[in-house]
Amino acid sequence: MLSARDVTVGFGSKIVLDKLNLDIYRGEILGFVGASGAGKSVLMRTVLRLLPRQSGQIKILGQDFDELNEQQRNSLDMRLGVLFQQGALFSSLTVKENIQVPMREYLDLPTSLMDELAHLKIRLVGLAADAADKYPSELSGGMIKRAALARALALDPELVFLDEPTSGLDPIGAAEFDELIAKLRDTLGLTVYMVTHDLDSLFSVCDRIAVLGKKRVMVEGTVEDMLAYDDPWVQAYFKGKRARSIVPQDSHTAAHDRPAQDSRGK
Repeated sequence: MLSARDVTVGFGSKIVLDKLNLDIYRGEILGFVGASGAGKSVLMRTVLRLLPRQSGQIKILGQDFDELNEQQRNSLDMRLGVLFQQGALFSSLTVKENIQVPMREYLDLPTSLMDELAHLKIRLVGLAADAADKYPSELSGGMIKRAALARALALDPELVFLDEPTSGLDPIGAAEFDELIAKLRDTLGLTVYMVTHDLDSLFSVCDRIAVLGKKRVMVEGTVEDMLAYDDPWVQAYFKGKRARSIVPQDSHTAAHDRPAQDSRGK
């Protein structure tokens, strides 16, 4: 679904990512972790073309944006959904209007149909129907995350990017959001790229984990792979005081459970 090869990104003379490689497979939830300031969000924004890269190749759904014309790029953009950190809802728009922004940008639909679709997405993410006419300032943190997720799903994407989706939520709210992501993945056949620092999310819903360090992906694999990887930061992260003492045994994180590749491989 996504392939990054030798991706280098910098700001002036400061290199943030250096010849980074990463693959995401169809149907999986990939947890992308790393120290604060390591460049997790930088990579996501680079993949989405919100930041330029200095070199390297990025293919999404088997296509390289650099080789596409404007119409083809728009078509590919419609197959992607994004939940930005803190939700990034437009404060002057209601929840319904926020969800309709991608529809207005890419589609030519009557207002009645857009209203119907927005209400469908609102129910899909577990919000009450009356949330449609509320403004972001009237929502709790958990409701903002769900409204932002509904907007990310507005065009029925295949690949969804989540930037710190449980940040700022209480443990119960974070667990419920993780369950929602897993349920939507299974129901809608999504592939999920999730930037996170939440250990509970990594243990409970991620099929694979990729660790960013030293300006590239140091290791990727299951929770068990992380626990066995001989690096001080990785060991401290996954075995430190806040880590779980027992790795879940039910686990969809086993290597043999990784979703099969499609005919294009990624």
